[in-house]
Amino acid sequence: MDFSTQLEQLQQHAVAAKDAAKAAARESRDELKIRLDQAQADVVATAKAGGEAAGKAEAKVSSKWSKMKSDMSAHHKDVKMRMDKMANQVDASLAEADAEWAEDDAANAIGYAEWVVDNARFSVLNAIDARAYADALAKGGK
Repeated sequence: MDFSTQLEQLQQHAVAAKDAAKAAARESRDELKIRLDQAQADVVATAKAGGEAAGKAEAKVSSKWSKMKSDMSAHHKDVKMRMDKMANQVDASLAEADAEWAEDDAANAIGYAEWVVDNARFSVLNAIDARAYADALAKGGK
């Protein structure tokens, strides 16, 4: 497997997220709505694309990651419902509380992403080690 390419794509994803956040900070709420809808569609597409598995062992491992993706998709649906509800609010204190909740949610999502990247690094290193060990055994060594 070409983990370097996958990690490069992950890095590009992170840069795109950072760029989107910078741009969104200067956009109108209407522009933000379009950006949010696209981001949600991207999350759904990524979850679907990553949920496919070929073999039984791969399916078992993949199902754990798929469940995590599914849980995050459900969370995003909850966030969208909350944001839609926010759009109809006129009370400034309620809007402030919702903004603080959304900011905390974003900070937690970034923390979760850091954790996922750490897990990806561990998994990549483990996969490389497992392949090296399998190759060594196939050649009759250790």
